[in-house]
Amino acid sequence: MDEAMGHAGDQLNELGFYVLAGAPQSPVELIDEVASGETLGLGSTFISERFNIKEAFTLSGAVGAVSSKLGIATAATNHNTRHPMVTASHATTMHRLTGGRFTLGLGRGIAPMFDAYGIPRITTAQIEDFVGIMRRLWKGEVVFGHDGPAGKFPVLHIDASFDEDIPLGFVAFGPHSLALAGRCFDSVVLHTYFTDETVERCVATVRRSAEEAGRDPASVRIWSCYATIGDHLPDALRLRKTVGRLATYLQGYGDLLVETNGWDPEVLARFRADDVVSTFPGALDTKADTAVLEHVATVLPAEWLEPSATGDARRCAARVLRQFDLGVDGVILHGATPTELAPIVEQYRAVRPAGRFDGWLPNPGRARVALA
Repeated sequence: MDEAMGHAGDQLNELGFYVLAGAPQSPVELIDEVASGETLGLGSTFISERFNIKEAFTLSGAVGAVSSKLGIATAATNHNTRHPMVTASHATTMHRLTGGRFTLGLGRGIAPMFDAYGIPRITTAQIEDFVGIMRRLWKGEVVFGHDGPAGKFPVLHIDASFDEDIPLGFVAFGPHSLALAGRCFDSVVLHTYFTDETVERCVATVRRSAEEAGRDPASVRIWSCYATIGDHLPDALRLRKTVGRLATYLQGYGDLLVETNGWDPEVLARFRADDVVSTFPGALDTKADTAVLEHVATVLPAEWLEPSATGDARRCAARVLRQFDLGVDGVILHGATPTELAPIVEQYRAVRPAGRFDGWLPNPGRARVALA
């Protein structure tokens, strides 16, 4: 399907969702989620990667096979877990399979996990070098004798006839990553539970970096990743998707999130020192029961959970729409399936300003197109 054909009046190309959000029991759940997402009119689906049943390349192909409208992005996979030829071939396959709906999204990964697995940590220089390699391969070039931060490769080549325009996205957190996104990526996904001030600062950093690199700042599509958990969901499930999810972020990279948001590090220290949290074996959002999560809720300040869409469906819709006032180009309704999001999306359609989002394509890595 031609990409431009995906821009239908009833498709909300400014909204996306994560497929297999959280800890699915089976990747087969993806099929129904994708069908529901398309029926609901959501524009894009994002694919996170975990080293279990959420291998991103497999899931990307599955989404491409069972969808006809949705934009698709890995958000994110890591460049250092596969050979560049594998990644370049995967992206080209997805690009052609979907008629141009695919964005290859990269990220830095979680450093302590890489350390444990014996995978080298990712640097900014490596990512920038890797992006350059991908773009050259997709244009049919032969890369001879490459010796750079991304690795040493005698020859890299796919097909001399290739002339592919495949967007590249980046999941960015800190200022160096945001600046990198502005310099050389087509889109950027921000992190969940960013305060309004943080989102605005991140947007400004990306736009400024793009301009300094001689690019059109508007050419980088910026996505807010916004926890959207309506109170129509059962209490225990909402607790897992809010308290559990934020607590898991704090378990994994709490220092970075707290520093980025300007939160009090003493509160993080108390969270980590809590008897339940410090001895809990695993990720709180996937392993904790309701009683544990109710306790964890007493350790987290309410203001740390505030940057999210919660409450009834109408309030959630209004909160989602307000994200665009912070300067982002798209909002990922994070932490819920399309079925769980349905009441919120219905309310969102009722308040969505006519014409405001015209020109956006389903592919989450594409910039807005000019309208006649």
